[in-house]
Amino acid sequence: MLALTLTDTYQLTHPEGKVTLRLKIVDTWEECGNLRETARQLSISRNTVRKWVRRYLQEEEVGLVDRLRRPHRSPRRTPREVEAQVLALYQEQGWGRRRIAHALGLPEGTVRHILRRHLGEGKRKREKRNTFYPAHWAWEEEQPFRLAQVDTKDILDKGTLGTRLWDHLRKHHLHRYQWTFLEGRTRLRFLAYSHTLSVVNGLCFGALV
Repeated sequence: MLALTLTDTYQLTHPEGKVTLRLKIVDTWEECGNLRETARQLSISRNTVRKWVRRYLQEEEVGLVDRLRRPHRSPRRTPREVEAQVLALYQEQGWGRRRIAHALGLPEGTVRHILRRHLGEGKRKREKRNTFYPAHWAWEEEQPFRLAQVDTKDILDKGTLGTRLWDHLRKHHLHRYQWTFLEGRTRLRFLAYSHTLSVVNGLCFGALV
């Protein structure tokens, strides 16, 4: 395995260094006069050799500089007047992408690209929501049932139960949803099971506890 030196790293990343490497390709080609031999000596593809040799013959050393990939013309680009309207509605009126698209008769994706092109992410920063935590007094309350955690889960999980228990549960049509009520003070845990997951079953479980 070949190790890159600091000079090689500079040449691979810096624009001037790239030109130096491409000049080396051209020099090697001029010495041997063969695309395949040049590619073999430098361990690169023949297409790469052909590309930089052609550019050098057409434009000399100027042709070895990286070119901009952006097209000179964009006939399908949204007119600047329309882009100005999108930005005005977004910045001055505070409208969202969907509302702007509906008002101007544009696809929502077009509005998104315009905002992203001019404003970076193309969306306003939302205020950070405050994370809800129970009041401190609830943890210190002596009386039970002042703080509880209630959740449900689907226990028909083959990866957790294993094949034998999973088959048993399905064969006998046993309940697959587990309801849990954990009391915060005493840590008492109440469990119930149901065949279906619904609001009615949740209310019944709460009333039962």
